[in-house]
Amino acid sequence: MNRTLYSFLWWLALPIVLARLWWRGRKEPGYRAQWGERLGFYPAVPRVPMTFMVHAVSVGETRAAQPLVEALLARWPDSRVLLTHMTPTGRATGRALFAQHGARVIQSYLPYDTGFMVRRFLRHYTPRICILMETEVWPNLIAGCAAQQVPVALVNARLSERSLRRGQRFGTLMSGAARAITVVAAQTEDDAARIRSLGAPKVAVTGSIKFDVVPPQAALDTGAWLRARWAERPVFLCASTREGEEALILDAWTRLQDKPERALLAIVPRHPQRFEDVAQLVRARGLRLQRRSEMTDAAVDADVLLGDSMGEMFAYYAACDCAYIGGSLLPLGGQNLIEACALGKPVLVGEHTFNFLDATEEAVAAGAALRLPDADSLLAQAVRLLCDTHARERMGAAAAAFASRHRGATLRTVELLQQEFD
Repeated sequence: MNRTLYSFLWWLALPIVLARLWWRGRKEPGYRAQWGERLGFYPAVPRVPMTFMVHAVSVGETRAAQPLVEALLARWPDSRVLLTHMTPTGRATGRALFAQHGARVIQSYLPYDTGFMVRRFLRHYTPRICILMETEVWPNLIAGCAAQQVPVALVNARLSERSLRRGQRFGTLMSGAARAITVVAAQTEDDAARIRSLGAPKVAVTGSIKFDVVPPQAALDTGAWLRARWAERPVFLCASTREGEEALILDAWTRLQDKPERALLAIVPRHPQRFEDVAQLVRARGLRLQRRSEMTDAAVDADVLLGDSMGEMFAYYAACDCAYIGGSLLPLGGQNLIEACALGKPVLVGEHTFNFLDATEEAVAAGAALRLPDADSLLAQAVRLLCDTHARERMGAAAAAFASRHRGATLRTVELLQQEFD
């Protein structure tokens, strides 16, 4: 596929894309806000000497971008960061993370990847550098940056074998975009090799910025408050679960006969529009439900806690005894386990972790994580950890050491950017 055909298909699909956006807004009203930005129309902003554009599509990428954004603002005191997103949850996360910086961090939705909208976006914000996080390769955006002499950096970059095969099927569309990227900061040597095979001219290995994310004190305070509400109850957290996983987990949990007395199962779905669906799954199994949004200072006396809040994942990790990282029981690719490790929590994952394969494999090898084949073995292992303080502390210490060993990617990334663009 070439870029002309790609752009034509975008225009054909646009009515469907907008209709789907409106439909998603039924459960998540944020999808019905700021439509003008998605189409290339923006509010006036003051000019500054240098604007770093950082594209972080959703919640995970936005949290991962935090140490990079902080480092950019510190290294270039006269600069501003334009943080762009594709989801309202990502935008809300960015707003909460960077509120203290005021006008030095502004936010917008990235426009849909058509030439017209991209040109309006670049003319309006005039970024000095376009920084894309992880996997966000947009052919027309990259071409538009090249036309306006805006360097493009792909940072914290990762590319699985699966994604590489998918990209190769698009032929010159993806290879042309890769060749136009000025510099790539890859997470691992394997990621770097796969990205080079697409044609990227300059690729360096800097590690994962996610290891440099520091838990905010407010999140730790919230975690302590949650822990106090849970009192001495053993707590197994299922974090960032995806559709289909909660039913498997709940069924396996109810089948277990040897759970510790008053053990609490906490489930935090990845997508907020699914909170009510998960609540119904809990009730359908006759389990008592407590919503995080309805918690008071009273002790939690339910069987299952539903984490129906946004931006509190660090707090949940801080409060739990061990954690399952969602998206890995089913072939969905898994989620990031680094935050749990950084807080010294034993981590459990399923078989399907291709989105974070290297970090997960290293965590397993380090004794920080265990990989389980199905929901029954996952819950059985969770119960063993809840009952065995020594094993839990040993895994938690290994997790904290694993996270500590990999820090420093942010500094290496900023130094790479400075070499290329300053």
